[in-house]
Amino acid sequence: PQIIDAADHGVPQHRVRLFLVLSRSRHPVRLRLPRRAHTPVGSVLQWDRHRWNSIHKPGRSINTLARIKRARQKFGERFVMPYYGSGSGLTGRSLERPLGTVTTRDRWALVDSDRMRMLQPPEYRAIMGFPDDYVLPRQRNLAIHLLGNAVCPAVARDLVVALKEVA
Repeated sequence: PQIIDAADHGVPQHRVRLFLVLSRSRHPVRLRLPRRAHTPVGSVLQWDRHRWNSIHKPGRSINTLARIKRARQKFGERFVMPYYGSGSGLTGRSLERPLGTVTTRDRWALVDSDRMRMLQPPEYRAIMGFPDDYVLPRQRNLAIHLLGNAVCPAVARDLVVALKEVA
């Protein structure tokens, strides 16, 4: 078993996954995987390319406003947070560290002062470590769903390279 966090491979996302390496050898296969510096999520966000909404728009959940208030106390005016309360939902996340796991559901929001918006598929693509020219479906939910099910390319690359070294 190999438990791999994508953040250790330079991807701006903590995404811990189990990979099973099966072999017919008499001895366990020991992979030497590189550990790269963590990339902050703030380095891949597209601040001025997507539409923002006011935090205090009518109908905004009291729970969302409470999460924003708590995160502001910890991180200031700019941070990311799960829009729906789970995981880092009570505190948000600093832009100076990798994002939490990208799932098949649209759940991460970006807050900047008195405005907020959901992360967009091109940002999720960058957070997963796919190149800018990687083509995504036009349907937002489908693009996010596919990215949430994907293996980060940097992790796949490092795993294959390590497997070649022991083969």
